[in-house]
Amino acid sequence: MSKRALPLSKVYGLLEPGPVVLLSTAHKGHANVMTMSWHTMMEFEPPLVGCVVSSRDFSFDALKATRECVLNIPTVELAAQVVRCGNTSGRRVDKFKVCGLTPVPAALVGAPLIAECHANLECRVVDGRLVNRYNFFVLEVLKAWIDPAFKDPRTLHHRGKGAFMVAGETIKLPSKMK
Repeated sequence: MSKRALPLSKVYGLLEPGPVVLLSTAHKGHANVMTMSWHTMMEFEPPLVGCVVSSRDFSFDALKATRECVLNIPTVELAAQVVRCGNTSGRRVDKFKVCGLTPVPAALVGAPLIAECHANLECRVVDGRLVNRYNFFVLEVLKAWIDPAFKDPRTLHHRGKGAFMVAGETIKLPSKMK
């Protein structure tokens, strides 16, 4: 066997579920957006998504207080904005303006959709029992939006340390799921 040990700090890049999303919140008249890749599907219907938002992030307090957000799914064309958004704090600047993103009112939550993203998921927190211990929120998707102009959206997947992988070719395999 020619395998070598991998530092535990690099495991993240192997298991990262992707795609990278832009989590938007609104609290006390201030809309914000953060780059996030620590999320996972937990249930099909109703759609439940688990996500980690660091308590150091400006969005953490807004999400904890309002219990709602939007998961906006960008494509590779927004890579520069995704990285800039992830490297900028909303405490000091309006990240929508700085990153060239357009907030659009959502139908069911106070947080805005991002117009440039190919999909938007309006969410509310349905379980916060793991927030104090792990910063882990369980979100229920209340409404989903998709832009039909994106025929084959190529999403970004974070590999760690500034490296991203772009979703590639779609293949169809036999499945029992309908």
